[in-house]
Amino acid sequence: MKTATLYLCILATAVSAQDFPRKEIDLTRIADEWYTSRELDANHEEIFENLAQLLAHPINLNRATGEDLRFLNILSEEQIKNLINHRTENKNLLSVYELQAVPGFDLETIYTLVPFVTVPDPYGLLDASLWTRIRHESDNYLLVRYDRRIESSKGEHADIAERFSGSPDKLSLRFRTSRAGDFSAGFTLEKDAGEKIRWNPDQRLYGFDYISCHVQLQNKGRLKNLVVGDYQCQFGQAVMLGGIFGTGKGSETITAVRRSNVGVLPYASSNESTFLRGVAGTVQVLPKFYLTGFFSGTHRDANVPEDSLTESSASSLLVTGLHRNARELSMRKKISNADWGSVFQYKSHRIEAGMMLHASRFGVPLIRDSTVYNGFVFRGTAHTNIGVYLNHTFQGFSLFGEYARSIGGGAALSGGILWSPGSSFDLAILYRNFARDFHSFYSNALSENSTTQNERGIYWGWKYRIARKVTLAGYVDLFQFPWLRYRSYAPTSGHEWLFRVTYQPARKVMLIVQGREESKSRNSPDVPSNLYRQRQGLKHNYLFTADYGLRQKLHLKTRAQFSTFAINGRTTKGFALMQDIQAETGRFQVTGRYALFNTEDYDNRQYAYENDVLLAYSMPAYDGTGVRKILMVEYKMNKHLSFWIRYAGTRYVNKEKIGSGLDTTEGNMRNDVKFQIRFRF
Repeated sequence: MKTATLYLCILATAVSAQDFPRKEIDLTRIADEWYTSRELDANHEEIFENLAQLLAHPINLNRATGEDLRFLNILSEEQIKNLINHRTENKNLLSVYELQAVPGFDLETIYTLVPFVTVPDPYGLLDASLWTRIRHESDNYLLVRYDRRIESSKGEHADIAERFSGSPDKLSLRFRTSRAGDFSAGFTLEKDAGEKIRWNPDQRLYGFDYISCHVQLQNKGRLKNLVVGDYQCQFGQAVMLGGIFGTGKGSETITAVRRSNVGVLPYASSNESTFLRGVAGTVQVLPKFYLTGFFSGTHRDANVPEDSLTESSASSLLVTGLHRNARELSMRKKISNADWGSVFQYKSHRIEAGMMLHASRFGVPLIRDSTVYNGFVFRGTAHTNIGVYLNHTFQGFSLFGEYARSIGGGAALSGGILWSPGSSFDLAILYRNFARDFHSFYSNALSENSTTQNERGIYWGWKYRIARKVTLAGYVDLFQFPWLRYRSYAPTSGHEWLFRVTYQPARKVMLIVQGREESKSRNSPDVPSNLYRQRQGLKHNYLFTADYGLRQKLHLKTRAQFSTFAINGRTTKGFALMQDIQAETGRFQVTGRYALFNTEDYDNRQYAYENDVLLAYSMPAYDGTGVRKILMVEYKMNKHLSFWIRYAGTRYVNKEKIGSGLDTTEGNMRNDVKFQIRFRF
């Protein structure tokens, strides 16, 4: 019966002239769908790069858990349930074509899913040694990337104390080999622009300024996971332990609400902070019971005021990863940081539950600068969190939640429900309550703030497929901040809503219309500096995207964005218009963009994803008035060797300087070039 089902799927595919071989991930589509709006000053480039690194290595459909599938942010709860039931009833899938036999999986869903998954040959290399499996793995690659800003920055010609010690070139190398559910190994080397390649063990410099590596083994008897080197953890709803990934609000309105309980994952990003370095492992102690333990020991960049006696405390932790001059080098890896913890989990077909412990210790106390809004930030050398989580799936429901508490501090709660009452309607509800004195250095829960602290809120999200070609989606989020915040020196509240219409009349044609409103308080600038009066700021964003393929190898995308921001009786505006074109001819693929933008102030800056080289991410702020042009050429010499070259240039109107601080460039032009080579083994 199993074989017959597969043959019928393959026959149906052949008859309908449809096929979906695995191809490289369409990062443009992911960015547009997952990061539709970007308002926080979070480093989305690093978040997306980390996600791209993880998603670039397909998951094994025959081993994937519900949490693995949720991590992709593609399938609804109903589809995940149907896929797992199909796998239970028919044993392992023999091919991705078999997805057509799973209820609720249409061709569009399968086309979207295929780049992220694989169904390995059950007989291929089954008894081969680990070294043989590594040598024969098709996902082995080495990336070499070079970036350069053509214009000179202020830091290249500053006084000796501030002058950059290295060249303005940015260089990175990344190698990785992996097999889904079996092994992974890799390293990342990076030198930022202005940094110098040097060897100085006293400053923990060994050539490149940033070096990261990992080795991972999976599913070796009772040992389910072992990572040595750099890694990240995500358990529960990422209130206590969350990796540097997450789509947040403004993206997918349903699946983005629930964090995936994916456990320990290798770290391969070039972000130089918020990762763990050491060893982590998961063992199966009893049927359905698992124990994870981890230890990390590293050094963090920090601002440590120096006096004539001793370095006694750190006023802040630094996350830029830039070490270009003597001042920045003096703060490099300044304090030690040790983390350890454990997670005891129960996993069954429908229930996942766990108890968590995480402790952190710093080599010197963190004593933050005293300001009116940071009265409850963490201070000291040691910190411990404990927590529990529960995920339960039944019928069309998925219940999830996590409760965590800082020892000697406050508590944090995040919980909700996903519900698919039918194949065409999905609903999400999330409640969160984060105390002002709850602290976590690795949290990534959904929130309005950039940290899981000082916030209460409730979120309703929905998605309704009116017909096969039309989808409506939206959310409403109500939130409160019980304590003071940056630029808001009083308890405040606000709201946010979004409404999106997606029309896809054909596989290569998609139209999106979206509106979004956000209301949030901030300090009023029209009062004396020693007084703080709150004013409600109201921002509206509007988006229209037309994505269409004219021919087999010609693709166009038109995008228009407009925003307004009103506060103190004054309204400002901003807009951006973009036209993208992508064409393939032979082994070449050419991508271009022409964009016009005009924003009256920084509150109306416009964000839009830009096509970049493989596994890179670009989403700059279009701020001011000007024109931006992008041209990228990809050449695939053969299946083992590919080349990219990318140019991006912006010309501003009525600007004599661009940027700030040491990154300032003279003139009204800023141009960047990027080269990349990929070797596949």
